[in-house]
Amino acid sequence: MKLVLVQHGEALPKDEDPDRPLTDRGRQDVSTLSTFLSQAEELPALVLHSGKARARQSAEVLSVGSAPQVRDGIAPNDDTAAFAGELAAWREDAMLVGHQPFLGKLASRLLTGDETAVALAIEPASAVCLERGDEGRWRVAWMVRPELLRAT
Repeated sequence: MKLVLVQHGEALPKDEDPDRPLTDRGRQDVSTLSTFLSQAEELPALVLHSGKARARQSAEVLSVGSAPQVRDGIAPNDDTAAFAGELAAWREDAMLVGHQPFLGKLASRLLTGDETAVALAIEPASAVCLERGDEGRWRVAWMVRPELLRAT
């Protein structure tokens, strides 16, 4: 199983807009990421997002073939333990579009067993693919950050 973790694109500051929608740069970075992942055939059919405007907008750009779905329990400060526990039963590849610190803590929990270990540098419009092997252990399959895509 593959789990692609994507932090939403750059969002407006809260003092400019309390809903924090994507900036123009955020939309462009997510669009570039979507094109790259589509060409690499790394866009899962199942796309889940937190429901916050910036995550929903990012998920809509990243979705191919079906509408993204709102998922509870993946807000910025939600506990990762329950979600990580659910993943043990999942078999379908999925993309999770969300926020820091949740995504970083989830990745750390899956990779090291300790959500406080800093395992990855996830930034806006970054994507990391975690792959669960037959033995049930997670590993990093690949990671891409927006500055790499902007350089191409």
